[in-house]
Amino acid sequence: MSQPSLGVHSESGRLRQVIVCRPGLAHRRLTPENCDELLFDDVFWVKQAIKDHAVFTDLMRAEGIEVLDANDLLAETLDIPAGRAFVLDHRVTLTTVGAGMVEPLRLWMEGLSGVDLARWLIGGLTVGDLPFVPKGLFGAWLGKSGFILPPLPNMIFTRDNSAFVHGGVSLNPMFWAARKPETLLTTAIYRHHPKFAGRVRELFGDPARDFGPASLEGGDIMPAGKDTVLVGMGERSSAQGIGLFAQALFDQGAASRVVACRLPRTRSAMHLDTVFTFCGGDVVTTFK
Repeated sequence: MSQPSLGVHSESGRLRQVIVCRPGLAHRRLTPENCDELLFDDVFWVKQAIKDHAVFTDLMRAEGIEVLDANDLLAETLDIPAGRAFVLDHRVTLTTVGAGMVEPLRLWMEGLSGVDLARWLIGGLTVGDLPFVPKGLFGAWLGKSGFILPPLPNMIFTRDNSAFVHGGVSLNPMFWAARKPETLLTTAIYRHHPKFAGRVRELFGDPARDFGPASLEGGDIMPAGKDTVLVGMGERSSAQGIGLFAQALFDQGAASRVVACRLPRTRSAMHLDTVFTFCGGDVVTTFK
């Protein structure tokens, strides 16, 4: 018997299943020098963050919510040959790691366990982490502490790189380069992990495609009921991206109305969900 498809039909209805991403290596990699580039205001106490995250997820489980962690889902996906090939084919390329490193790096990564490979893909990989001396210009230029694959500390914000809308999902083309690889990893999970494969209807987006200025992030996307979707249009989601998204929903019958909500292009109004929240029924909270 086939499992039902997955979806989100309300911002304030009952939560049955959620994907989180516990803090880890990516956050230990944050420094005062690189935190701006990686979109963090400052470094933070990672050990305490891990404890706080565990408390939060335990509270959700106590309410009967199935809590899935992206670290574990990715590791399990990478233990599936097709899932591993999909990720490495797009993450370890001539344009990402250079001509002198692509073959030995791919060979080494092919031999890693899913857990170890997921740790490097999310946590970042430096030249010093490699068991071999990389050849080529890129490896020599980076130095021992340089990132071959930058860390993805923003992966903890799982709402952004994909967004379930009614009966399908948007695989979002992120605004900042520091976050674009997140969508690839999440797409691999949806396409290849046994918990999701065959149950996820892709409505919009493709991590293998360059969307240019057409960006879209899940914190701006809100199913509002009655076939209506609200989308924040500000710092992270562009008019071009929202237009493509809306057309994809209309073409597939996934929504009958999309409302673009113009936001200030400021960090304080980064996403629609930072200034506007559904609380159930016709009650909302807003930031003024």
